[in-house]
Amino acid sequence: MIALLQRVTAASVSVNGEVIGSVGHGLMVLFCAERNDTDAACDKLAAKTLAYRIFEDENGKMNRSVTDIGGEILAVSQFTLAADTSKGLRPSFFPAAEPALGLRLYQRYVDKLREGGLKVQTGQFGAYMQVALVNDGPVTIWLKS
Repeated sequence: MIALLQRVTAASVSVNGEVIGSVGHGLMVLFCAERNDTDAACDKLAAKTLAYRIFEDENGKMNRSVTDIGGEILAVSQFTLAADTSKGLRPSFFPAAEPALGLRLYQRYVDKLREGGLKVQTGQFGAYMQVALVNDGPVTIWLKS
């Protein structure tokens, strides 16, 4: 299971030209479930997302989490994060979870994030989406569970 965290000042996701989710200061998270992922791994990744310290404190050090700052989260499913690029010039997506498992784990991940009490917006699983964001820093962190 993979979560690509991007610290943002703003982010949005659109489907068919319509914005379906947007956030201000916080995280843009691209989420990917892989074939053998479990509920326990999902719960662990959500907890880590909420607690990961990539926001600056008063001394300019990354010591604060999205929860600490009361930030917002935009969580978008992106199976391409599981791409196997080890051979040839075209990615294989075999490592990605089958759609039913991917959807279930994505929904679970979002539910666990929402339990943290923050504003959480989402993309649309399986849809062709356009994502816009202002990466703050830039700070981009790849988490794997």
